[in-house]
Amino acid sequence: MLPDSSSSPPTKTLGALRHPSGAGAGSLCDVSGLRVGHYQHPDAPTGCTVVLCEQGVVGGVDVRGAAPGTRETDLLRPENTVSVVHGLVLSGGSAFGLAAADGVMRWLAERGHGFQVGQAHVPIVPAAVLFDLWLHDAATAPDANAGRAACDAASSTQQARGNVGAGRGATVGKLLGVSRAMKGGVGMASLRVGHATLAALVAVNAVGDVVDPRTGTVLAGSRGQDGRPRSSVQALLDGEPLGRGLAGSATTLGVIATDACLTKAQANKLAQIAHDGLARSIQPVHTVMDGDVMFSLATGTLQQPGDMAMLGAAAAEVVAQAVLDAVRAARALPGLPAAADF
Repeated sequence: MLPDSSSSPPTKTLGALRHPSGAGAGSLCDVSGLRVGHYQHPDAPTGCTVVLCEQGVVGGVDVRGAAPGTRETDLLRPENTVSVVHGLVLSGGSAFGLAAADGVMRWLAERGHGFQVGQAHVPIVPAAVLFDLWLHDAATAPDANAGRAACDAASSTQQARGNVGAGRGATVGKLLGVSRAMKGGVGMASLRVGHATLAALVAVNAVGDVVDPRTGTVLAGSRGQDGRPRSSVQALLDGEPLGRGLAGSATTLGVIATDACLTKAQANKLAQIAHDGLARSIQPVHTVMDGDVMFSLATGTLQQPGDMAMLGAAAAEVVAQAVLDAVRAARALPGLPAAADF
């Protein structure tokens, strides 16, 4: 028996993918309570991106890639004690880049942010890294000073994308070899879900290709003989060999955030669902060469419980749009053309 339609709740609709002010694809900073800052090394294609939420917000995480480099992610599991974070770090430099979180912790603690333990403040700053060391070396990997610099640059109106922060040395389309790769980068998007705002920031450094899910067009990926991006998966099916030296050579990192109130368990579920946005827009994704990580943040500034059905329905869409934004905003490096070049 069908339910009486007269007792059904009113239907909500998703807002268009845009900045709430009406311009552009949107920003993670469209979620009230967050600030974003980037650092780029002056002489090397690497950097880090910091998300600051000094007041402490509910955090979650989901790690899908098989080659992750992370810090403080176990703390975010629903059954563990601490439920809030004070910042996040996405960094280049592979495991060396985890040192950037040290600088962020010190920066926050010096300003009185974090859990007070005796005379000290202990900020919670989870971090994840991507591999860009084939473009520079360990000496130029982001360190504590880089993390501090990203904090100093943080703002609540951050709109920079492309070759910034953790996206400075990001690349995509490496499945058939790095000589065929193209430029990745940092991208963002936001949308309205009822009264709530949902936004994403992604540093796209995938082994796979970035594909527009609406058209199937490869925007940035492995380049064919004509120098243009094409499907790596189809090339493999057609008999082309895998590239060499791919182990740990990639990773896409992201943050999905809302101003609604979520529990820690709900934040973790939102991070899980958000990975579907990577699956829509990156092919292949979550490979043995990728260390894909998605964080989630719920600032609660809306002071209303989040509708997980609605937020979950929109999560993959906003993440996929942030991935597309990353490669569209990226600009070429020597030997690494960008989508904008085509």
